[in-house]
Amino acid sequence: MSSSASTNGSEQDITVVHLMRHGEVENPDGVLYGRLPGYHLSELGRKMADRVAEHLSTRDVTHVCASPLERAQETATPIAKAHGLELATDARLIEADNVFQGKTFGVGDGALRNPDNWKHLVNPFRPSWGEPYIDQVVRMMGALHTAKDRARGHEAVLVSHQLPIWTVRSYVEKRRLWHDPRKRQCTLASLTAFTFQGDRIVSVGYSEPAIDLVPAHLRAGAKPQKGKGTAQGKAFGA
Repeated sequence: MSSSASTNGSEQDITVVHLMRHGEVENPDGVLYGRLPGYHLSELGRKMADRVAEHLSTRDVTHVCASPLERAQETATPIAKAHGLELATDARLIEADNVFQGKTFGVGDGALRNPDNWKHLVNPFRPSWGEPYIDQVVRMMGALHTAKDRARGHEAVLVSHQLPIWTVRSYVEKRRLWHDPRKRQCTLASLTAFTFQGDRIVSVGYSEPAIDLVPAHLRAGAKPQKGKGTAQGKAFGA
């Protein structure tokens, strides 16, 4: 170990960066909202955000940051407030781009019924319908390391979206990046915690502080539901 590293202890610092998925969104029409503006947390989503803020209130959080989308900003706000911190924004935490954004998207209905859209489904390994998985990894790893540096020796919370969170976790845990979306372990308002020793990730943890507030059909492994309405429409967002 170099003398400078011995002096500042940077190679031994333990830093935890929590990647949090935002809470439930008000989306009665079941639109795949992607990066569209104007989609806010539902009343239940705000309760989820408050629950996680309470869960983290005794943790040594010194940095809170969110995707620029409203649902992420609204989820992060009570966490930042609980720790007396200014909420930062990092565009690298944004939702994955998707050509089906703004459309309904389900099995046997919505955008998939239109043959003009089938050309976007030719390569699930990239994927051909949106932002490449490896591009998501690059930006999310960058956001993780920036947060680690800003909270070194403490904890940080980054609020993002399901697919980018699951993709970067899969990369860190050395799994293939293409996957069955129904098997993602990234429930609404969940925390995926990356523990750094110095600059190296040494473990990944997962918890669901608000799981009792998450409707059964929105939990990991649940089957997508057709139809509109408060309970069903939000299954199509992330």
